Amino acid sequence: MIKAIAIPQNNSYNLTIPNSYIGRKVEILVYALDEITEEKATLPKKTMGDFWGILSDASATELHKQLEEGRNSWEERLNKQF
Repeated sequence: MIKAIAIPQNNSYNLTIPNSYIGRKVEILVYALDEITEEKATLPKKTMGDFWGILSDASATELHKQLEEGRNSWEERLNKQF
């Protein structure tokens, strides 16, 4: 794998592909690093309230039960460590 960070001086960039990649599928991504940081910062976190009305009452109850069990299990593990 090759990863490089560059600051382009114009709208064209020349890539040299390693011989071992010839004939293989490769992925080439171009994105501005500051755009990724901005995008992550602006996405709101989802809460259970965001799914109100989407899940059936039975599914919501089961999901809430599993969430509580997982949370309790996690707290028990943390308490045992300390």
